[in-house]
Amino acid sequence: MVTIKDVARVAGVSTATVSRVVHDGGQVGDACRARVKKVIEELGYRPNTNARALVSKTSDTIGVVTPKLSMTFFGCLAAGVENAAHNNGYKLLMSNSHYETKSELEAIRSLQEHSCNAIILHSEYSDEKTLLKLADDIPGLVFINRFIPELAHRCVWLDNVSGARHITRYLIDKGHRDIAVISSVYQNNDPQSRLEGIQQVLREHDLALPSGRIIESTANLRGGEEAARQLMDRGETFSAVVAYNDLMAVGAMNAFQDAGLRVPEDVSVVGFDDLYISRACRPHLTTMSYPIEDMALYAAELAIKLSEGQADSQSRTHLFYPTLKERASVYTRQASDDDALA
Repeated sequence: MVTIKDVARVAGVSTATVSRVVHDGGQVGDACRARVKKVIEELGYRPNTNARALVSKTSDTIGVVTPKLSMTFFGCLAAGVENAAHNNGYKLLMSNSHYETKSELEAIRSLQEHSCNAIILHSEYSDEKTLLKLADDIPGLVFINRFIPELAHRCVWLDNVSGARHITRYLIDKGHRDIAVISSVYQNNDPQSRLEGIQQVLREHDLALPSGRIIESTANLRGGEEAARQLMDRGETFSAVVAYNDLMAVGAMNAFQDAGLRVPEDVSVVGFDDLYISRACRPHLTTMSYPIEDMALYAAELAIKLSEGQADSQSRTHLFYPTLKERASVYTRQASDDDALA
């Protein structure tokens, strides 16, 4: 019986390329596609996905596990994986972990039961020992938005410190000296990294960030609203707010405006992510763009290569950087302006 490996060997291409041709996927040149089709016809190859899965314990299926796919950020992540699946002729399976380690592991086991060896995992709470064991068991397991030194070649992650430094320097360049922070209560690395980047830049400019100007809340619209109200109730002095994400930033802007404050004239607000809501709110939100869809597509391509034993990436790391999206939520303060919101 002719297999996909036979076709790949005769055509001088990878099995992934053969799969793309069979499923009419993209990223295959016309000449290569014609050669593979000719070999398929000459050898009489007939794809049988179910038989392949039973014999090799693998399938042309890629899985993605995120905390909550209904959230816009994770929906964008899933869209990136879906694009890679389509380009490579793979099917896609998706699952939620609901921010629980137990559910996360159950989701991964379910994907393994479906002979899925290429998996994109957004893991926030599983310990590194558990993830190292999973990596040993699953050839194509790739971690997104998390960095584990021992698995650097399988981690696709963002430089949160760099992004926070950039947006803080931007506010200082706009004349802001009294900056408040609305952070997330979630106990993962991102809030800590972003707060670290903010504090680094403030220290470099001999600017203070009193503890009273740091509010932690849930990372959604309501959390941003509640955090903004706490800042106002505390009577803290600030002219600008750095929010953990766009949802919190928009929630904060709503609370400030409900209190009769003008955004950005009375208080400037910046976010992080560049979700669709950042362009739908008023004023449009200045934010750091988190290229999560591009990162997810890249991670999925890497997972497929690793699952097929093709990726020569043991010495590589896969680090992405956020970029500033300047819009209308930041006011340039002049020397004649009041020092800050009080």
